[in-house]
Amino acid sequence: MTVRLEKMYSEAAASPREILSLTEKVAITIDAWKALTTEAYAYGTETVHFFTDWVVQSRGIFTLAVFNQGDFVAEYRGELIDAAEAEHRQTRERPEVQSCNMTSGSSACETPNGEQSHPVPHQTVQRMRCTVSEVQVALLLRKRGWEKLVSSTLLCSQQTLAVTTPLVTRSLIVKAEGTEQTKTHNILLCPKGESLQEKVELSLPEDMIQGSARASVSVLGDILGRALKNLDGLLSMPYGCGEQNMALLAPNIYILEYLTNTQQITSKIKARATNFLTSGYQRQLNYKHSDGAYSTFGTGSGNTWLTAFVLRSFVKAKSFIYIDPTILADAKSWLESKQQDNGCFQKLGSLFNNRMKGGVSDEVTLSAYVTAALLETNMSVSDPQINKSMSCLRQSLGDKSNTYATSLLAYVFTLAGDMEARTLLLEHLDKVATQEGGNLYWSQRSEKSMSLSVEISSYVLLATLSATPTTADLGYASRIVRWLTSQQNSYGGFSSTQDTVVALQALALYSTLVFSPEGSSTVDVQLPSGQMTFEVNQDNKLLYQERSMKDVTGKYSVVVKGTACASMQLSLHYNIPTPRDESSFRIKVTPDSECSTNQLRPKVTLRLESKYVGKEDSTNMVMVDIKLLSGFVPEPKSLRKLKSALLVDRVEHNDDHVIIYLKPFFAVDVPINHFLDILQDIEVENLKPAVVKIYDYYQQSDQAETEYNDPCNKKLRIADE
Repeated sequence: MTVRLEKMYSEAAASPREILSLTEKVAITIDAWKALTTEAYAYGTETVHFFTDWVVQSRGIFTLAVFNQGDFVAEYRGELIDAAEAEHRQTRERPEVQSCNMTSGSSACETPNGEQSHPVPHQTVQRMRCTVSEVQVALLLRKRGWEKLVSSTLLCSQQTLAVTTPLVTRSLIVKAEGTEQTKTHNILLCPKGESLQEKVELSLPEDMIQGSARASVSVLGDILGRALKNLDGLLSMPYGCGEQNMALLAPNIYILEYLTNTQQITSKIKARATNFLTSGYQRQLNYKHSDGAYSTFGTGSGNTWLTAFVLRSFVKAKSFIYIDPTILADAKSWLESKQQDNGCFQKLGSLFNNRMKGGVSDEVTLSAYVTAALLETNMSVSDPQINKSMSCLRQSLGDKSNTYATSLLAYVFTLAGDMEARTLLLEHLDKVATQEGGNLYWSQRSEKSMSLSVEISSYVLLATLSATPTTADLGYASRIVRWLTSQQNSYGGFSSTQDTVVALQALALYSTLVFSPEGSSTVDVQLPSGQMTFEVNQDNKLLYQERSMKDVTGKYSVVVKGTACASMQLSLHYNIPTPRDESSFRIKVTPDSECSTNQLRPKVTLRLESKYVGKEDSTNMVMVDIKLLSGFVPEPKSLRKLKSALLVDRVEHNDDHVIIYLKPFFAVDVPINHFLDILQDIEVENLKPAVVKIYDYYQQSDQAETEYNDPCNKKLRIADE
């Protein structure tokens, strides 16, 4: 053990020695520890201090907390005292002890007569004085991890003495147990000199986890302001594949176009957005094939739909950042090579969402999307390739059973300038629209998917506004916009990738057409216990104004008075016990661990069993989100092995979550098994269960959840006995 410590010290001390030799002020770690006696650590943290050149300073730290044996101390508050006060307090509280000297093997205390008491193994030090002006190195060896850590520090010098923040910190994230839920109530009111009012009632379910609820209200003078604030994260979901990266990149383009066209762009906003565009562009090249196509993970065959998505976005992005012309030419050339004799495009790769299937074939839906993308790149309608694709699409004009395809075709024929076909399609869509109060939206008849409803409604909005809109068209569009904004999440995005991209494209177009450089409004939010007032004007319309609400539940009234639109959102966040509702998925987690062994870092092996029991022949891309137990981390070797497991496309480790991307799979009785080892990094008392969730990437409401815990958790074992 001694040899091991000396080796670790020599490696760790070299760099600090060099730094300390050149500095006037040095950091002294002040911590509580237990003596290091064995290699198998039972409790607490172990500290070894190596000191040279002690110089007495008459200043010290007195902790404001009492530490008990077995406590894990990450950081604590301390009171700065002088030597006389330290002497007084020490004599008052433990008169028999003059001072304590800490070593790597024990804690030995010197009595007033100069005799040493017996070493006290595992003695927890509660108070100590700092009388050091230079510490050569302080190496904190955490139990089981042997990791270097600098904790709370104190700067000491002849003239000054001040508390400073830690040089290095390790945070233990503390979250409420169960599953986090978010409810948002979005309100868009556009007064024209009068007052407009809307009432909202917030309530919590009976099974809400105590102490997890919080609520806030935010106000903006622009319906795109919320998305502008969260350009780097419009969705509370992973961004680990080619499609997800594009969903992060594309909204930046539409927002930049809107702000530029309305002359609201600032150098700060432009720099931030173009930075996201540039990094997104570079990331997307990771999914590019040598033939110019793109695919979800950059492997296998190219994906027709994704390549068209990339092409339409890159062409628009080149107005703001540099895009290599050969990249655009290669993607366009690849798409041209996939056009068939009938003018339709060959389907390669998965259709982005299998819920879009219906009365028309995947070929027609895909061809409509590719054609829209090509027209958005300013290809002429007289171009032979466009001519052929429009001929393909006209064959499907008589079949309007698929609302998604009909809305997409309406947009394509609008872009192509075929007003006769456009009118025919929009008239049909108007007949099948759902009207709720002043709101208007569409759904797929055979599939109640909110994500799909957002996308369909957005295509109808684009078709309505992409010609030369009349006043009546703008009035009609405003009803769609009211519904769309009511579906936004707390980040300004929507449910999934494609609905977010298309909806923000449509909202940006609408905002450009109705933009006014004048007007202001006052927003009054009446709470059960008081009132909040916000001002919206031309100087702050893009400013995100948010306040926490003391009243988490109750009836609220929002009143907007003035001449400018105001977008309000009331957000309610809380946790509930892991739900057991039926869905198209099943997930089971079996944790296993050898509780009797004295491991340096206890290991728990998770066995995950996933099944699909839905009505579709196969799934979309499936996500498995494993929340790690508090204080646990994934074992690196196990994480690498998981990446090559059955149906696994990609594995990500983000903070306290491991995300698994699964390829589409069929409905079968036999579950798909995956394994992951996790290691205890920090011991946590009263360990709560962690949640594992499986869900459809394009329809997150179609999900199943379960919980797991450390089978060696003491409280669990006592309960079982």
